[in-house]
Amino acid sequence: MKLLRVFQCSIQICLLAVVFGVTFVCGAVGQRVQTKQEREFGPVVRTYLGYLRAEQEVVDDRASRREISPSYYRRNSNRIRALRRTAIRIARESRDDYLPELEAVTRDEFDNLFESPPSIESLQVGQVLNNAYKFLNLVRSGETFYVFTRLNPDEQAELINKKDAAGTNAVKPSTATAQPRDAVRPRKTQVP
Repeated sequence: MKLLRVFQCSIQICLLAVVFGVTFVCGAVGQRVQTKQEREFGPVVRTYLGYLRAEQEVVDDRASRREISPSYYRRNSNRIRALRRTAIRIARESRDDYLPELEAVTRDEFDNLFESPPSIESLQVGQVLNNAYKFLNLVRSGETFYVFTRLNPDEQAELINKKDAAGTNAVKPSTATAQPRDAVRPRKTQVP
């Protein structure tokens, strides 16, 4: 009887060791494959891809603890996949270690980016919206995501200056009342 218990216990320990070993090997192989694919990129792009991988791990963890619904999990996993595809495409096409700030939204999430959402049918690649976002592409990853890049402040200022120079503003202030853009409002003074 004792011999049988010892034998069963040793089998259980061996099985447990095999499970841990397989888990470790699979994790290491998966990590090596991702790292090999990402070696072609510089540190900025690799960091962004690592950030997306970490975001996916957070979503996976929350789903495993049933903190989020299956539909929320699917949408966020698909969004992360769409952002990853776009980031890799931009990095490969530009051959530069720079990525703009990316936003991926579905049709029903346009209100999150725009006060008055544009017509989806009229979107064109490269189109700038509200002097803040540029439409990059459409990615089908489970559902359709519209990927935008947020213009940095320099790009926004340049775009506004171009529009001003082209005379696209409908109402221009008269030269007598026009204030320079960098004018400072006078300080309030207190009467003693």
